[in-house]
Amino acid sequence: MPADPLNSTSRGAVEVRRSARRRRTVSAYREGDRTVVLIPARMTVAEEERWVGVMLDKLAAQESRRLLSDAELAERAADLSARHLQGRARPASVRWVTNQNTRWGSCTPAEGSIRLSHRLQGMPEYVIDYVLLHELAHLLVPGHGDRFWRLLDGYPRTERARGFLEGVSAADRLPYLPAVRDE
Repeated sequence: MPADPLNSTSRGAVEVRRSARRRRTVSAYREGDRTVVLIPARMTVAEEERWVGVMLDKLAAQESRRLLSDAELAERAADLSARHLQGRARPASVRWVTNQNTRWGSCTPAEGSIRLSHRLQGMPEYVIDYVLLHELAHLLVPGHGDRFWRLLDGYPRTERARGFLEGVSAADRLPYLPAVRDE
């Protein structure tokens, strides 16, 4: 049964619905272009804020498990360019590749091509978006100087995505340690 929308508040693309019937559980779903988070009415504002963040991350992780096609990657790139680069970066092609094991992505500005490593598949959407935006920025600025990083300033999850990728890279370098078994 749907929750009663008591004290519903809207935060941009997120709508929080409080329910007197809901006791402990929190859930979330996408409804068109917004996210609806259902919470118990008794939650404090701080608990609400924490749970909204948790549920947004959970939905993003679920959605990113669905593998994007090359065509969907190209659509995402066009959307990211429009939102963060005033539509100036227009790649001729965007595709997944399996031959990049040391880079997350690459681009060839002369050809307008962007390639993302298949290792990104299954990572959170914000991480894939960051790598796409990073490569889109390279279509406009070749190096990693101040001008390049200023292009990425508009993406709110740059630092988080970079931290996620650094963590994955560090984990890949850890030595294999067999699981300890109690006998």
